[in-house]
Amino acid sequence: MGTEAPPRTWNADGNDNGVEKTKEQKKIDEWLPITSSRNAKWWYSTFHNVTAMVGAGVLSLPYAMSNLGWGPGVAVLVLSWIVTLYTLWQMVEMHEMVPGKRFDRYHELGQHAFGEKLGLYIVVPQQLIVEVGTNIVYMVTGGHSLKKFHDIVCPSCKNIKLTYFIMIFASIHFVISHLPNFNSISGVSLAAAVMSLTYSTIAWTTSVAKGVQPDVQYGYKATTTSGTVFNFLNALGDVAFAYAGHNVVLEIQATIPSTPEKPSKKAMWKGVVVAYIIVALCYFPVALIGYWTFGNTVKDNILLSLEKPAWLIAMANMFVVIHVIGSYQIYAMPVFDMIETLLVKKLHFTPSFMLRFVARNVYVGLTMFIGITFPFFGGLLGFFGGFAFAPTTFFLPCVIWLVIYKPKKFGLSWWTNWICIVLGVLLTVISPIGGLRNIILQAKNYHFYS
Repeated sequence: MGTEAPPRTWNADGNDNGVEKTKEQKKIDEWLPITSSRNAKWWYSTFHNVTAMVGAGVLSLPYAMSNLGWGPGVAVLVLSWIVTLYTLWQMVEMHEMVPGKRFDRYHELGQHAFGEKLGLYIVVPQQLIVEVGTNIVYMVTGGHSLKKFHDIVCPSCKNIKLTYFIMIFASIHFVISHLPNFNSISGVSLAAAVMSLTYSTIAWTTSVAKGVQPDVQYGYKATTTSGTVFNFLNALGDVAFAYAGHNVVLEIQATIPSTPEKPSKKAMWKGVVVAYIIVALCYFPVALIGYWTFGNTVKDNILLSLEKPAWLIAMANMFVVIHVIGSYQIYAMPVFDMIETLLVKKLHFTPSFMLRFVARNVYVGLTMFIGITFPFFGGLLGFFGGFAFAPTTFFLPCVIWLVIYKPKKFGLSWWTNWICIVLGVLLTVISPIGGLRNIILQAKNYHFYS
């Protein structure tokens, strides 16, 4: 008979005392971005989650509505809000499901559910596609918004290529990407969260002031059945993209302290609920009022449809830039953590400022280059939204929940999770088709680095 292992406990900062770590391992954990700081408050999770979720996606929601129509559009928006809040609750609950252990990264939860190797193969590629894809889209969004700001403020100025504006946006990240961890970017994230609420409010209030356009039409814009179907599929991807904060939720929760008496899930869930109320205040008015005002002529970024008052639209575009700066950092931090973990733990580089400086600059440069090469905003949203965001947001948490907790067959939990899985799989399969078609159509008339 073997002796039982002593019960695991947490220390003050929420680390596991049940596993003895060498000084070298502790030193590495204190250096890595996700595990280096555990002193966040509950409201940190609010603005980190708002920043992660309310990004470029909110501005494309009226356009998504124009391709979905009133009935399906409202149903998809509301259903997505409910399903993603449920799956986010699951992830918050699973963060500390094993006493004395914290799943600080999405892939660690996947490894616990599916095994060491399979968990990595299932989660890491999807998470990387989401985070790197988002960063590329945000490079394009930041560049577009800067260009729009410039064109409104100085209409008589010489036309400047979008390429240069994306490079200007990227230059900011070559500096702030060297903030070490989530808590160090909390100020940037707070500013981004405030900006998201501000520019969303500007978008819908300006639409209200503009009023319904005289020639407004709410029918589908495409003249062919195939075009209507493809646009509908792309719009589903746009919505999936808009509700995609789950890929960083465990990493955000990792920054909150935890003890057996006060587990991090309580503070995290409080922050998530407030964040989701803010998400609803941003999404629903923008989507519904934007579509109500412009009908099927609305552009894939609502601010591009709103021209007046010029100063207000210029401000809104600059708010988008500030917001996307924060969003880029929120999604980049887990990628930095993966890169630095690989370099330090697998390739045995010594943790240093220079290592971090080179690795992060290479990553920012890569996302900038891809963004400059393929700046197809609408198509990118639909493609990435369906292909990668839907699995990690809509149904992977449900699959992990079923594997670990094994709820009673045909019970409420079992049915709820399977419904979410079926909806999520359908979204994953069909929505990238529309996004890919849009990219192909836009690419026909596109000149590289224009």
